[in-house]
Amino acid sequence: MPRIAYVNGVYERTSEAAVSIEDRGYQFADAVYEVWSVFDGRLADLAGHLNRLERSLSELHIAMPMPRTSLLVVLNEVVRRNRIREGLVYLQISRGVAPRDHVFPVDVRPSIVITAKPVDRETAARKAATGIKAISAPDIRWGRCDIKTVGLLPNVLAKQKAKEQGAGEVIFVDADGFVTEGGSTNVYIVVDGVIKTRSLTANILAGVTRLNLLPIIAESGIELREESFTLAEAKAASEVFITAATSLVMPIIAIDDHKIGDGKPGPIACALREVYIERARASAGV
Repeated sequence: MPRIAYVNGVYERTSEAAVSIEDRGYQFADAVYEVWSVFDGRLADLAGHLNRLERSLSELHIAMPMPRTSLLVVLNEVVRRNRIREGLVYLQISRGVAPRDHVFPVDVRPSIVITAKPVDRETAARKAATGIKAISAPDIRWGRCDIKTVGLLPNVLAKQKAKEQGAGEVIFVDADGFVTEGGSTNVYIVVDGVIKTRSLTANILAGVTRLNLLPIIAESGIELREESFTLAEAKAASEVFITAATSLVMPIIAIDDHKIGDGKPGPIACALREVYIERARASAGV
């Protein structure tokens, strides 16, 4: 069955879908995006993603292309037309189409693109059971990583380097040696039974999976500290894990070929992953 995309009001085959060459998302990365997990045919963490989408658009002074209720109808229709039971939905909104000029165009309509693809949850579970490796890299991204823009070239270059070195993620480190976040994830470490993750005040992305994991951590009785930690601390931690809609909760077993703990997924990360997935399935579509 061909994949179906939604582009500016039209549902069409992904292979035939297109936007204008003068779309500002293409020419300037003047666009934002969101990615939803789909469980049992339903979108997970709905409110969190929509709230972050509206914030990102507001920060860039881009109007919502349609009311939230209408957007939900379209998102669910893309899931339905692609017959997605377990998968991901990608949404991108750009400022729109206009003759190339750095300043904002006047009276243009935002462009919207939505696609969906299936995810093999069993393969993902096997990957989580063994954990993945990561490399570290200097954080050379722009200073507003709290806005979920499509300007991801530094992430692309770093994640390509990770792939070439047999790793599944890159961990960004700032000029002072502190971990900021992953190439497409939030990062956590476990030290003496305490979970640490970078505070959002550092202009890192407010991950929606992160948002929904923090209450689970609190309910578990494990102490959580939202504070900075160095790459050296991460390598010395008993556990390291990452979160995102694409990876859910994923254990890191090595950084720069330095083994984390005993080199196997830790019990805390594994337990949190199990509870997160259970909660996400139960609340999806709500």
